[in-house]
Amino acid sequence: MELTRFFQEDGHWVAEVHKRGRDVLRDALINKGSVFSENERRTLGLRGLLPDRQATVDLQVQRVVETLDRRDSDLGRYEELADLHDRNETLFFRVLLSRLQDLMPIVYTPTVGEASLEYSHIFRRGRGRWITPRHRGHMADALREVQGDIRLIVVTDNERILGLGDQGAGGMVIPIGKLALYTAAAGIHPSQTLPVSLDVGTDNTRLLEDPMYLGYRHPRLRGAEYDEVIEEFVHAVRETFPHALLQWEDFKKGNAIRLLDRYRRILPSFNDDIQGTAAVALAGVLAAGRACGRSPSQERVAILGAGAAGIGIANQIRDAMRRDGLDGDDLQGAIALLDSQGLLRADREYADSYKEPYAWPLAIAARCGLDATVGPPDLLAVVTAFQPTTLIGTSGVAGTFPEEVIREMSRHVEAPAIFPFSNPTSKAEATPVDLMEWTEGRAYVATGSPFEPVAYGDDEIVRISQGNNVYIFPGVGLGALAVESSQVTDSMFTAAALRLAELVSEADLAVGALYPPLSQLRGITRQIAVAVANEAIREGVAVEPGGGVAEAVAAWMWDPTYPEIRPT
Repeated sequence: MELTRFFQEDGHWVAEVHKRGRDVLRDALINKGSVFSENERRTLGLRGLLPDRQATVDLQVQRVVETLDRRDSDLGRYEELADLHDRNETLFFRVLLSRLQDLMPIVYTPTVGEASLEYSHIFRRGRGRWITPRHRGHMADALREVQGDIRLIVVTDNERILGLGDQGAGGMVIPIGKLALYTAAAGIHPSQTLPVSLDVGTDNTRLLEDPMYLGYRHPRLRGAEYDEVIEEFVHAVRETFPHALLQWEDFKKGNAIRLLDRYRRILPSFNDDIQGTAAVALAGVLAAGRACGRSPSQERVAILGAGAAGIGIANQIRDAMRRDGLDGDDLQGAIALLDSQGLLRADREYADSYKEPYAWPLAIAARCGLDATVGPPDLLAVVTAFQPTTLIGTSGVAGTFPEEVIREMSRHVEAPAIFPFSNPTSKAEATPVDLMEWTEGRAYVATGSPFEPVAYGDDEIVRISQGNNVYIFPGVGLGALAVESSQVTDSMFTAAALRLAELVSEADLAVGALYPPLSQLRGITRQIAVAVANEAIREGVAVEPGGGVAEAVAAWMWDPTYPEIRPT
């Protein structure tokens, strides 16, 4: 049977449909359920397959919301939404946008982490593409079977799912969730998106011993064999989807950095864990600095966690400091990066070469009194001597911002910015309630997972912003696609961070929030996409479209409405 063809005509989406009867109802991209008109039911062979009444979309949304409210757990609500996603994509996105702030923690962090852990036990229907070592030599053929003009791919190898580690086939929930947020925030039409799991095995013994496990039941590929799978996949994408943008997601730190460097100029691609996290962190630092009267060059930043996310954040903040006039030793010494062994310092040896640019020369360490410590200084020693204005956690270890560290930090800084960014909630370096108590309510706090507002003092309610990458990656992807950028550069992420920080209102800052409300996400994404597209043009990796950048961005943004169906 011929595939359904989707295209835009006069500003709305059209689907040329060859299917009839139950095949129409089984296709989530064209299924309208009870909204099918009498004429559509007749021409598509649906008479008698649906209840008599033609409903409205609003009634459908209401029915789904009532069903969600009856579920007694977030994982149950996740399963309900996943089923809807598989049955009726337009309705799924209408529901998601109707309650975006409430449902985002369900379709993504933190609930998606629980779904990943339980994936083989709650599996119902495949979505996207699984590429395994069995596909070597035939990956392009596997991708050619995908329906649609694919423009956006999110791919994971499942090895570092949130803070949960290797989840094997269960990692597929991450690309699915990320692409759902792309469509909700940026309006990328779902027919143009593809989640991919590079299932190259797992070293998770819990999964390998589970008789229900659905993934490639072998030890994880390493070394040259792993690289061969990645290489073939990248070239298969270039061959089958030459206009696609690729987002690398939840690769382990060494591979994440290496693959980004190797392939970012071969096809337009980026790593959200490195660059998206970095940009949203920079935006938070800029917003906090604005509230406190600190410019980027006046910040002293300590980062606990020197993996892909920590290095990415350091890169982005260093670039902002450089733009603000810092250079030389002052620039080098403005960011203190710590791994599990302590401060990165030049007298240590590093198996991971990407850490070396952030290892302090002993002269800089001496300036802070951190050169004569027996062994690398720990976080408390660094906070005591360095007196950071901003503390960021990407360690993936709960409780690594203890009370004594935070109280020591707040002794030296009137309004410290503290970002426990590790996901999910159970991995946060500290809780907002504790941070507000330990800093006597003076801290600006942003977290990696959602937390409730904190009541402090007699009548103060502090809004805890989630430093959610959803503020960044949809706008970056949309901006790059709108102008057909040949690369996704670091400065495009800087442009996104600067625009996001500008969108934080004085009213937001007054209640402690460092990011605008997620309820405004579509408008935020549109403005960031314009900034990103303009930066791509400025850098020479894209050409300004004839109708203008803002118009090109707007043309990409699909509003979740049912397509006009043309039977063929």
